[in-house]
Amino acid sequence: MEISMRNSVLPVIAYAALALVPLAVVTVFGSLGGYADYIYELGRSFALIVFAVLLLQPVLAGRFREITEPYGLDMVVNFHKYMGVTALCLIIAHPLLLALGGRGLKLLTSLSVPWEIWLGKAALLLLLIQAGASLFRKRLGLDFERWRRLHDILAPTILVLAAVHSYFIGGDLKYVPGMRELWVVALLGSAGVFVYHRFIRPKRLPRYTVRSVEPAAQNVWTVTLAPPDGRSPRYEPGQFHFLTFRSDHVPEEEHHFTISSSPTEAAIIASTIKESGDFTRHVGSIAPGDTARVHGPFGRYSYVFEDAEVPLVFIAGGIGITPLRAMLRHMADTGADRRVALLYACKTEADIVFRAELDALAEGDRPRLDVTYVLSRPDEGWSGSRGHIDTALIRECCAGMLDEAVFFVCGPEGMAKAVLGSLTELGVPMSRIRREEFLLLD
Repeated sequence: MEISMRNSVLPVIAYAALALVPLAVVTVFGSLGGYADYIYELGRSFALIVFAVLLLQPVLAGRFREITEPYGLDMVVNFHKYMGVTALCLIIAHPLLLALGGRGLKLLTSLSVPWEIWLGKAALLLLLIQAGASLFRKRLGLDFERWRRLHDILAPTILVLAAVHSYFIGGDLKYVPGMRELWVVALLGSAGVFVYHRFIRPKRLPRYTVRSVEPAAQNVWTVTLAPPDGRSPRYEPGQFHFLTFRSDHVPEEEHHFTISSSPTEAAIIASTIKESGDFTRHVGSIAPGDTARVHGPFGRYSYVFEDAEVPLVFIAGGIGITPLRAMLRHMADTGADRRVALLYACKTEADIVFRAELDALAEGDRPRLDVTYVLSRPDEGWSGSRGHIDTALIRECCAGMLDEAVFFVCGPEGMAKAVLGSLTELGVPMSRIRREEFLLLD
């Protein structure tokens, strides 16, 4: 799936244009720029930009392929997070600049202000709560489902409060022809995107049937799904999808999982899942015949997007082997003549996922695979590498590849950061390192 430069640049241009539309309209047709006090003008400009950014947040979070394919869903979600923080900073600055620009400190401190100003203050307070819950979710002890329910309540509430506040108090909306109508249409459009993403589309997703649930390693299960029409789903090795199981044994919640199967495996799609949380600890109880809504695939974490002549280094920790296994299986099934070094870290030998398959792939000639297992808690009989994947081990296992290989890193956050530090120490530029981050998806 080749993504052209044109297709990757157009969404950025479109976002910037839409975010600046309200400001541009009132600048050209309205009174913005007619005030002598630049600080006051700046405060009003921030309000217009904030509202436009808030309107576009549901679009960024909506998983639309036209937006996610050029960059990967993880990058789009991170951009969504950063724009939320940007909106918060601008909305905090908005009343401060208005006060400094001539409205006086009473705008900030007085209780005797019009109701529409109170709506603006309420929107600011809720946006502070929203940002705090999103940025510090784990420190606050919020699991993902509770955070998402809070987010689904606060986000539309903030948008409505901001819209009503600006509709009734914004001078530009009163005096610029068509601005109030534009405000209403934009609000309804944004709300429509939110409702479609959270409530309508999930009901329309295809329902796959669980074909099997089999142990893959200690506390790790491979769940294999069959599509409703019997056709092999289209995806690239290394991508992920969102699954919502309907089973008596797990909550009906949406979670993202890497697709561990290869696109060459006909008429099935599989995810290999580790028991690691309130939801996943029950995965082994899912039974054949249960069903799952599937939304995907997503992501650009795949070797198919790299030049065919470039050697590859896969560095995995624990269950992070799943996208790399999918890529290796795909290489073997398609006869891809790739040189690959795999460094795979686990705690114990029982934690190694796909051990037999990886060993078999290493014995073949396509791909040309070298596997190094590294255990941090090996038993006495272990004869392989011990400890952690560090700079010395990477240098040893990647001899002759460091200057040209593309590195795929997948594993726990601490392990991935340590590996990135080692790669930097070895002089590997970030342009040759691939890693997906799902800090807002789990």
